[in-house]
Amino acid sequence: MAEELLEIRPHELKFIFELRKQSSCSIQLCNKTDQYVAFKIKTTSPKKYCVRPNIGIIEPNGASDFTVTMQAQQVPPPILQCRDKFLIQGTIVPFGTSEEDITADTFDKESGKYIEERKIKVVLASPVESPSFLPVSGERKQDLFSETVVAKDVSSAGVENENVSPQLRDPEGLDMLEHYNELKSKLSLVDSKLKEAELTIRRLTEERSLQNQERDALKRDLEMLKKTGGRAIQVGFPFLYVCTVAFVALAIGYIAHP
Repeated sequence: MAEELLEIRPHELKFIFELRKQSSCSIQLCNKTDQYVAFKIKTTSPKKYCVRPNIGIIEPNGASDFTVTMQAQQVPPPILQCRDKFLIQGTIVPFGTSEEDITADTFDKESGKYIEERKIKVVLASPVESPSFLPVSGERKQDLFSETVVAKDVSSAGVENENVSPQLRDPEGLDMLEHYNELKSKLSLVDSKLKEAELTIRRLTEERSLQNQERDALKRDLEMLKKTGGRAIQVGFPFLYVCTVAFVALAIGYIAHP
């Protein structure tokens, strides 16, 4: 089948490369036929890129876009011209075919169907001139395309392993690590002072409670003393009783000794 199924715009994936930052670009596929065309995206580095969508169906003379996101990288590539590639497969499918119907067999060349395959390369562009992107010589390896990643979220798919070797950290990363350790030390010191202040407050609270108990006991004793001191305590015999006894004694003595 000589007829071209899909037109690709643009013909390359161009990413603005920055360390520890994701970069995305879009590709448009145009169906140049009057039939339904299914497409599938593969790449030589499936762990490095996330494609949405990686499969789909394009209506006759219609178009469909897919977005490729390059995950955040911790180390710059050895050359500015990246060797990663993408493979776009296309084939005609019957009317009514859905994306759920697209399987690996849909693009099986041994089935006798015409499978169009188009390759697009990856181009890296630096936001500023950087000596890190220097051309190096070397043999080109055979392109091995694999299924692209679409399951995980782009916002979380680019998270790299935190246990990065110290040799791969840049000076800015080292400064951030030192700043983090300094803040951690200060927070530990503040936490210890807060615990010490909490113990002091607890001790003062207990002492105040004891003082309140002693004050209440003193109040009770004072009230008891007031009640006791208000009563008249009579000591000895009444005066009238003494006078009566004395008069009787005198009378008896007078009678007994005239």
